[in-house]
Amino acid sequence: MMERTDRHYRYMMRLISQHTLLYTEMVTTGALLHGDAPHHLRFHSSEHPIALQLGGDDPHDLAECSKLAEDWGYDEVNLNVGCPSSRVQNGCFGASLMARPTHVARAVEAMRGACNLPVTVKHRIGIDDLDRYEDMANFVKTVASAGSDRFTVHARKAWLKGLSPKENRTIPPLRYAEVHRLKEDFPHLQIEINGGFREWGVVQEQLNKVDAVMLGRAAYEEPWLFHTVDNEFFDDPSPRPTREEVVHSMVEYAEEVLATDSRARLGHIARHMQNLFNGLRGARAWRRNLAENAFKSQADPQLLLQAIPVEAP
Repeated sequence: MMERTDRHYRYMMRLISQHTLLYTEMVTTGALLHGDAPHHLRFHSSEHPIALQLGGDDPHDLAECSKLAEDWGYDEVNLNVGCPSSRVQNGCFGASLMARPTHVARAVEAMRGACNLPVTVKHRIGIDDLDRYEDMANFVKTVASAGSDRFTVHARKAWLKGLSPKENRTIPPLRYAEVHRLKEDFPHLQIEINGGFREWGVVQEQLNKVDAVMLGRAAYEEPWLFHTVDNEFFDDPSPRPTREEVVHSMVEYAEEVLATDSRARLGHIARHMQNLFNGLRGARAWRRNLAENAFKSQADPQLLLQAIPVEAP
């Protein structure tokens, strides 16, 4: 998620769950090939398993960036064919690529030829009037022929004209049944479903019909939701840290980041922690404290400890 799943957020989430696959923000090929690649690519060793999500439409550029992903130690490279923002559309990539399945197949083939990582594709069930099940099935069949290792399907169509990116996350109805049908029709493919999941019981039901489930907004808005996921879905009985212990670890992390990165500020890290205590008494005061103090130029990581709600478990 743009401006959400940066390295600071991912570090916090890895403290909460050891096994879930983490994604970077979508990074454009231009940003990597002509910009500050280390800024976009660096990550903490604890973040594994981690996927680099790319935005772009040029097969050569996507291949070059896939090689970068491998060189930097990522576990997977993912091509975004689902983002509906106008900025992405103007670059002729993101969700608009669903209208060009043969081109996407060429891109996936180039990416696979450039690296030894799994190459996966995230897409919508459709765009604009190209939203019949048959259209999606043709897209998947065509791209699968190039060797995509997994298809992550956002179960909403995207309106490229008329709806904002925010509206595209809520207004088009969820059509889970079409993703389930996709798995039935292509049982040999890895099919993952995305869209609106916030309860583990519902996720478990989905896993009876597809191979995996992606959570996006819920993971950001309710990060503590994931504190039981290793036990429930990965058969890991290890005790997980408390919220207070997560904050202590984030203080140590923030001190390290601020000491080694002159551009970093505590606010860059603390903004991802604002939802950590949701549902507890004192959560509002925690958010207010971080909003008022963490973004000051000389903010000290210790203020995170001072802001912990008294009754935090």
